[in-house]
Amino acid sequence: MTIRRKLTLVISGLLTILFLFASTMILFMDATFRKTEFKKRLEEKALNSVKLLIDVKEVDKNLLKIIDKNTVHKLFNEKTLIFDGKHQLIYASLDDTKIHWNKRDLHYLSKHGFFFREEENTEILGIYYKTKGKDYYVLTSATDKYGKRQVEFLSISLIITFIILTMIGWLITIYMVRKGLKPLDIFHSKISKINENNLDVRIDTDKGSNNEIDLLGNEFNLMLNRIEQAYQKQREFTSNASHELKTPIARIISQLENIYTNAPENVRDKIMRVIDSAENLNELIQSLLLLTKLENRTNNMQILIRIDTVMDKTIERICKQHPDFKIYFSINLREDHYNLLSINTDPKLIEIVFVNLFRNAYLYSANKTLHIELFEHANKLKIHFINDGITLSASEQKLIFDPFYRGPNAHNNNGLGLGLRICERILTQFHYKIAYIIVDNKNCFEITF
Repeated sequence: MTIRRKLTLVISGLLTILFLFASTMILFMDATFRKTEFKKRLEEKALNSVKLLIDVKEVDKNLLKIIDKNTVHKLFNEKTLIFDGKHQLIYASLDDTKIHWNKRDLHYLSKHGFFFREEENTEILGIYYKTKGKDYYVLTSATDKYGKRQVEFLSISLIITFIILTMIGWLITIYMVRKGLKPLDIFHSKISKINENNLDVRIDTDKGSNNEIDLLGNEFNLMLNRIEQAYQKQREFTSNASHELKTPIARIISQLENIYTNAPENVRDKIMRVIDSAENLNELIQSLLLLTKLENRTNNMQILIRIDTVMDKTIERICKQHPDFKIYFSINLREDHYNLLSINTDPKLIEIVFVNLFRNAYLYSANKTLHIELFEHANKLKIHFINDGITLSASEQKLIFDPFYRGPNAHNNNGLGLGLRICERILTQFHYKIAYIIVDNKNCFEITF
């Protein structure tokens, strides 16, 4: 999981939990307040009723019922019962609402003096009242219709508010995380473009900033400086060593050729084998020099050329060197795709690519035969170099463009293991691609222009 996604989920989750907790607390506090407030109203109603009936001489049962019926603050489904000390009912309000009670409620009041409970939608309150040496028990019940409606309305409001705030919180979190981590996206984009061919790329940072990303970028730039210096020293060493070796090798070959002319027959074979080895060494040095120049080159000469013309020229050159080499070249393009044959590149370097691929096919094909197919795919020009040599395994395919790598089928050939590396390096400089694929159980190198 990416850091962006993890931060978004964590922050959004915390906001959601916070909104849910706040909504729950508000709803709980409001429900508790409603219950407490309604309990006080029931208690006031019970005390007022018993006081009017017992303590005020001018108020009798009938008058109290009239007062209950016409009171301004009458409760919904209200019912009041008053009992004397012998648990005899001495007063009941006029309405038809019933109170679910029993003798145990009155015994409980005589011991504890108060109780409050809720049955279905009705809340019942009981109190014990003593005056003038006499005991009285009052049971009052009612339904807090309006209070519960307010709680329900608040519940719906909080649910809607919670959903809206959660969605807004998630959107703000996604935006802020994306904005906050945007420097990391730039950092990643630049890092992904860095390879051995462009070690001069640096990350843009604010050197005076204490931002963690800027600090990381500064350290990364310092690391790249050290790597580039070490890589440059390695290139310089390879180039200098190759230059220094060229002259002695050339002298050795020249001296051996002179000795070969005047040497007896039984020695000439040995001298020729030494000359072949020296020429292979000279070819290796030339390849290393070319590879070093390619890796040090930053600006490439590019001109508009016809790729089929370069191909014809290279085929003619190779066939002169290897008369037994059979090359079949076909162009499968519609007339409206002929413009793809013209590309911007360095003709000498592209010719080197073709020569190396031809030599590879000559060395490793079973019958010294190469089929070249030039065609269009997805509005791009592709060239297939197909030979019927031994195909490579998946593990070998991953290493085929590494320098000095030679597969199991190369033990009996005199290749150097640099040709394909040079091809890849040249094509990469011009942003072209080369890949090894298997077509109809045959080796195929695919170039995409």
